[in-house]
Amino acid sequence: MLEGMKLIGAGAATIALAGAAIGIGNVLSSLIQSVARNPSLAKQLFGYAILGFALTEAIALFALMMAFLILFVF
Repeated sequence: MLEGMKLIGAGAATIALAGAAIGIGNVLSSLIQSVARNPSLAKQLFGYAILGFALTEAIALFALMMAFLILFVF
């Protein structure tokens, strides 16, 4: 019973990975649109996009860490 609950909890925690993938896609698509509208700001926009990518990826890593903690520690 406990093993089944651990698997369900880990599966629920990994749903956040799909949200992070969508977030990264939104960040990069916004970068492409912004550069297409104003190419002179490409360098500045790229820095903001990398920051957004890193923060979104950090949330995905936290979700993955929670899934592993649920599976292997508890």
